[in-house]
Amino acid sequence: MSATPTSTSASAPSFSWRLLLPRWWPTWLAVGLIRVITWLPITWQLSFGEWLGRSLGRVAGKRREVVRTNLRLCFPELPDAERERLVDQHFAALGRGLFETALAWFASDARLLPRFEIEGQEHLEAARASGAGLLLLTGHFSTLEIGARIVCSQAGLPFHAMYRPYDNRVMDYLMYGWRARRSGLPALPRDDLRRLVKALREGHAIWYAPDQTLGVPQSVFAPFFGVPTWSVSATSRLANMGRARVLPYMPRRTAHGWCVRFLPMIEDFPGTDELVDTTRVNQTLEQGIRLAMPEYFWIHRRFKRRPPGAASVY
Repeated sequence: MSATPTSTSASAPSFSWRLLLPRWWPTWLAVGLIRVITWLPITWQLSFGEWLGRSLGRVAGKRREVVRTNLRLCFPELPDAERERLVDQHFAALGRGLFETALAWFASDARLLPRFEIEGQEHLEAARASGAGLLLLTGHFSTLEIGARIVCSQAGLPFHAMYRPYDNRVMDYLMYGWRARRSGLPALPRDDLRRLVKALREGHAIWYAPDQTLGVPQSVFAPFFGVPTWSVSATSRLANMGRARVLPYMPRRTAHGWCVRFLPMIEDFPGTDELVDTTRVNQTLEQGIRLAMPEYFWIHRRFKRRPPGAASVY
């Protein structure tokens, strides 16, 4: 696989003196404060994050009910008390994830690398040996940013992140730069199919998480933990157009830090049936979610779009 940067960085937001106007000072101050906090001992940061998340979870009535509903739909076999413990653990994971994200952006390799682990190295090597572009299939976890850092720094696999402009111009500028430095390659606009396909055909890897309910037309109702779920079906189209392989990876926390597990590449993909392909993607995501259940984004209203005639669950 090639790791040579391409011309796809043309849309990078550039620095302007206007970003120093007083209206943006609160953003710069907040970013500076977050950076200072990351200098504290990591265990302090994560412990405080867990406490903060649990505390906010107890007063976030509507969002807590969303989490509870999602877990009830996906795991009806669990006792109510166990699901309620998962709800608390999820909010603790969200709070901790705020600090993990800051660490992923600002902390040095010297502080983080000893805490990183990789599983499934053989699947990563098989993907490299294929010589094809890679869709790095993953899900939205609270460890999303730290997991991406492991993929690049520990696994040595640079990739293009998906990019969506922010309304806050300072954050737009900073986020693009952070993700480009972390990932080793420029971020790509997620709606620019031509650039995405070009990068894949050049043998690059692209971070790809199709597990949120969006209003995109390239979606179908596919089972997700047995629930008919409006699921992005563009994975097979992108893999086909980019002549790419799909390499799943899933991040999770460990007792001493964080781990990324690479799963086997999805074989004979894409197929001839869009629904079958999307179902296979969802099944792969389910494997990763079961490895780190509290850390998945259960707070997202994954089932807000229902099949015709089905009642709302929220």
